[in-house]
Amino acid sequence: MSEASYQRKLIKEYEAEGWYVIRLITTNKSGIPDLLCLKDNNKPLFIEVKATKGKPSKLQEFRIKELKSNGFDALIMFEPN
Repeated sequence: MSEASYQRKLIKEYEAEGWYVIRLITTNKSGIPDLLCLKDNNKPLFIEVKATKGKPSKLQEFRIKELKSNGFDALIMFEPN
């Protein structure tokens, strides 16, 4: 499965659980995660999507830490084998 296919799968799964999912294509901050998931009474969740053998860049890792330090949930999800 490609990274794009895995991303579409994640979007469907999160939306089925009641999340409002936004795919972040262009932002003013490089390295920001791919998806922003919003749900009433939950912290905003940022997800960086990677293919099985994908690796986050140093900037992406920095953004994840930055988001967490600002009180948001942020994670990297790797496509399962």
